[in-house]
Amino acid sequence: MQWLRRNLVTGLVVTVPLIITVAAFVWLFQLIDGVMGPVYERWSGYDIPGLGLATLLVVVLLVGVAATSGLGGRALRRGEEYLMRLPIFRAVYGPVKQLVAAFSPGSQLGFRQVVLVDDPRRGLVIGFLTKRFVLDRGSGPEQLVAVYVPTNHIYFGDIHVYAASVVSYPDLSVQEGVQIFLTAGMAMSSEVRSRPS
Repeated sequence: MQWLRRNLVTGLVVTVPLIITVAAFVWLFQLIDGVMGPVYERWSGYDIPGLGLATLLVVVLLVGVAATSGLGGRALRRGEEYLMRLPIFRAVYGPVKQLVAAFSPGSQLGFRQVVLVDDPRRGLVIGFLTKRFVLDRGSGPEQLVAVYVPTNHIYFGDIHVYAASVVSYPDLSVQEGVQIFLTAGMAMSSEVRSRPS
């Protein structure tokens, strides 16, 4: 039963985001193709299927270029601020954006690296470093880290704050860390090197 449950949950974790991504892409393709198809047909006189896909790719590329430029980035951030005032938009867009940013390489909002924490209550804990910060409770500054520890699967978990001194850094990429959680530890290498903080 444990084998069945573990593999079923892992299969769901892998297939559900894949299905949602494909469904969103198909929906966007149909939307853009439905809007742009008649325009292209009027311009060229021919119904050319697939121009909606090309348009979608060009639009995504242009949004990426605009987001990385100074003026375009500011305009997109301003528009995002206005849209985030809408409760329904904020409830869906905010968490989805943070989740995507967490897995984006080089993101300042995402998982920075895989960590091992020597937790006296739980033993050796593996998680993702999300933030380093300093806390001053009146007795001097303390170097702390925030660590995201997934629970059932990668999308749900807990945030724990630890002293930086109990954290070590295994030679694992964030993608390898994600694979370890998705496979319930089976993707862990038989030998892992780690360095202390």
